[in-house]
Amino acid sequence: MGEKIHAGGCLCGAIRFEARGVAERPHTCSCRFCQRHTGAPTAAWVEFPAERLAWTGSGGRPATWRSSAYSSRAFCPACGSSIGAIDDEPVVALLIGGFDDPADPVLAPQYHSFEDCRPGWLRVGTASGEE
Repeated sequence: MGEKIHAGGCLCGAIRFEARGVAERPHTCSCRFCQRHTGAPTAAWVEFPAERLAWTGSGGRPATWRSSAYSSRAFCPACGSSIGAIDDEPVVALLIGGFDDPADPVLAPQYHSFEDCRPGWLRVGTASGEE
């Protein structure tokens, strides 16, 4: 049996992806970049090495906007859906909500980053029990 495929995509379906193998660093983040990128107070992410990711939809690779010295935010140019972040390392961080099965236990966030930016009224749980 081969590596597990984690598939997903944008709202309109033009941008689709398949990530192979083990999901790395599943986490939530409340930094201002994530908040503005997603429009939500917290984003849920998972990372894959770029060589284990294929862009499979008719739209090809997502559009990007350079958000920092080391990363670009990825989005669908047709529907505007946030897809994730393409880092220079070559790591691609994908938003968990874009997966076809966001409830897959291997995607469950293990920790929360930039808690200091999280609004005080929001509680964020992780698989490790952190808030």
